[in-house]
Amino acid sequence: MDSFDLLIVGGGINGAAIARDAAMRGKRLLLVEKDDLAQHTSSASSKLIHGGLRYLEYYEFRLVREALKERAILLETAHIVRPLRFVLPHGEGMRPWWMIRAGLRLYDLLAWGGRLPRSRTAREPALQDPLRSEARERLAVYWDAWVDDARLVVLNAVDAAEHGAEIATRTELLSAHRSGDFWQATLSDGRTIEAAAVVNAAGPWVADVLGRLREDSRGKVRLIKGSHIVVPRLYAGDHAYILQQPDGRVVFALPYGELSLVGTTDIPVERPEDATVSREEIDYLCEAVNRYFVKQTSPAELVWSYSGVRSLYDDGAADAKAVTRDYRLELDDDPGPKLLSVFGGKITTARALAEEAVGLLGMRGRSRTRSSWLPGGEMDDLWDDSYELLLGRLEQWMPEDLLGRLARQYGARLADVVGKAASMDDLGRHFGAGLYEAELRYLREKEFARTAEDILWRRTKLGLRMTKAEADALEAALQGPS
Repeated sequence: MDSFDLLIVGGGINGAAIARDAAMRGKRLLLVEKDDLAQHTSSASSKLIHGGLRYLEYYEFRLVREALKERAILLETAHIVRPLRFVLPHGEGMRPWWMIRAGLRLYDLLAWGGRLPRSRTAREPALQDPLRSEARERLAVYWDAWVDDARLVVLNAVDAAEHGAEIATRTELLSAHRSGDFWQATLSDGRTIEAAAVVNAAGPWVADVLGRLREDSRGKVRLIKGSHIVVPRLYAGDHAYILQQPDGRVVFALPYGELSLVGTTDIPVERPEDATVSREEIDYLCEAVNRYFVKQTSPAELVWSYSGVRSLYDDGAADAKAVTRDYRLELDDDPGPKLLSVFGGKITTARALAEEAVGLLGMRGRSRTRSSWLPGGEMDDLWDDSYELLLGRLEQWMPEDLLGRLARQYGARLADVVGKAASMDDLGRHFGAGLYEAELRYLREKEFARTAEDILWRRTKLGLRMTKAEADALEAALQGPS
């Protein structure tokens, strides 16, 4: 029987971050995920690394400060996290201007020591011109950051694996029970394993996993559905807009390549399986941006939509938008091997959550995630400038748009993706939308990808550009002989 220091259930951002922290401390661990990494909530966010400006309204000062600290860490250690300028239009019927400015000054203060610019007022035509006249009265500008959320999960898992963790996707925890000093767990791959501790990081399924462990919980989960839509570009530029709505919510309009990403909603649901975008949500988000932008959109222009269920700690708030985004770690007090359950949290604070979780489990060793690059982020530490030399060589034969995407996505790991290729032919078969066999091989061997959906929607976003016939051919190739 295989024995582990730690069994982690759940391959979202919290589970992957905990696996990384524990593995970097030298712990022997197994992470099991019943589907793909980041297949559910952790790939359905607004793609933001932010302090949460709107959380200040609910006096969540500690959460905002911690998130802003984590934002700074991620900007230093993760090449896929990039600064993003936000524009906040102000007009009649919105929160008072003095309140907006006071909130932004407090946000700047809580972010003290970070490297992003401070907030300011703005009158730039490039920021005003996309807006309808009633939304141009005043503009405030501040900075946060953007991330490919699913890739952030994958990179945490990759780093955990490179430090000795076993990452088992498409593997479900069927049952577990305490036996002396260990948990004995039965997995869907046919194995029975033992672990000195279990972390339940199953997100919306946290209560279901507790049932399989025959455990009760003091904490309660509130399931909130958040939906997003992707539409043709609403404006030019690489900045984002934060749009106040009549119901008191805010909606983001974000640059998404040649498209715009709009979200999110806050709808209470009963089950994780309810993560589907409703027509009412699509209408709401279209109306939300149409209040502000000269260029209008409609449900008929929808390019893509997605929805995820956030597993939030139930703090008793009546309104879904007021439920805390802070996390709660619940360590059971039963004798024997430990069980830690994770409630709530947000993608920005996952590293800090993981550091605290591993500490609560009493695992010795110093956490090193605060100053360690995520895979691909080591570009500034290459003593011989090999990354710049690689880019120079690739520029001689690789199309600019392909090289740009690969460099942004893989950073210093680009050398592992292209291998010894010296021409486009050396990259192997082209599956469409700029996906070549060399990249496909890397994703399968290093990033736990198994299906076309894994690759097109979580490891990359090439599903937005690939035709159905191309996607079907990719799936056939993946399921054929390796």
